[in-house]
Amino acid sequence: MTTIGRRTFLAGSAAAAFVGTSTALTEDYTTRPITLVVGYSAGGGNDILARIAAEKMSPLLGQQIVIENRGGAGGSIATRQIARAAPDGYTLGLGGTGTLAIDPTLYPNVGYDSRKDFAPIGLIGTSALVLVVHPSIPAHNVKELIAYAKANPGKLTYASAGVGSGIHLAAAYFGFQAGLNLIHVPYKGTGPALADLVGGHVSMYFSSMPPAISLVKDGKVRALGVTGLKRSPIFPELPTIAEAALPGFEAVLHYGIVAPAGTPKPIVTKLNAALRQAVMSDDLKKKLAADGTEPLPSTPEEYAADIDKEETKWSDIVRKSGAKVQ
Repeated sequence: MTTIGRRTFLAGSAAAAFVGTSTALTEDYTTRPITLVVGYSAGGGNDILARIAAEKMSPLLGQQIVIENRGGAGGSIATRQIARAAPDGYTLGLGGTGTLAIDPTLYPNVGYDSRKDFAPIGLIGTSALVLVVHPSIPAHNVKELIAYAKANPGKLTYASAGVGSGIHLAAAYFGFQAGLNLIHVPYKGTGPALADLVGGHVSMYFSSMPPAISLVKDGKVRALGVTGLKRSPIFPELPTIAEAALPGFEAVLHYGIVAPAGTPKPIVTKLNAALRQAVMSDDLKKKLAADGTEPLPSTPEEYAADIDKEETKWSDIVRKSGAKVQ
């Protein structure tokens, strides 16, 4: 056998072995519990969303989906580990706007490529934010807030849940689009940020829906608008920022499930079918709605396109904001 022939034979044997292994993995899937890695601590919004989806998917797949929380660096540490995991369908990750669209630009050496290093399974849902201000701010709608900010440049401050968080960048995006000079005051989480807003130490905040409900109801903060393109069932009386003042404005957070790149297509298809069925169930819809999240079922291809679109949008906002984390 010639050298070229030997190389061809070996390459063919390796390919056949890979196909055989891949086929065996696919046929046996699932035979043991699946791990869904969440890049944030237990009890937070991302963790709750992952647990809701896992609870509905587990019986559909015939195996338990175990949540593993690996916090740190805005979720990027866990996301990097997901990218490097074995592509066998037993290690999945909760993907989101933060980890897949923001972190690759926010962190200089994030260690993964959102477009190349993952096999998208599908989207779970999308969550808008609500713009709230301290009652002392003389603005009762978004137009009045923009007018007040322009008349008092550098006077309005906005809190965030941390540098580079979706909340920070939504506010920065609002400032860019409206042409405002706003001052960023970062906090370590939503709790302390909202506490200082209620105390009048900051002017405004782009809050996730659940923690804002009671504060708005009790008159401790004033809600002006929501960041989605359509009104929220939680605050149906509030206009969107797009309809109130800035046409086309949208700052929403997307969540989905990803697997390592190279995961066999039949496994991706099986996981997607379970996820779509879970997302469309009345029970999950009700649980998501209570958390201010709208179900957003998709195919793997649609989620891949969404990741590409969201990374393009948010990476530009990160660069304009000047946010960097070393």
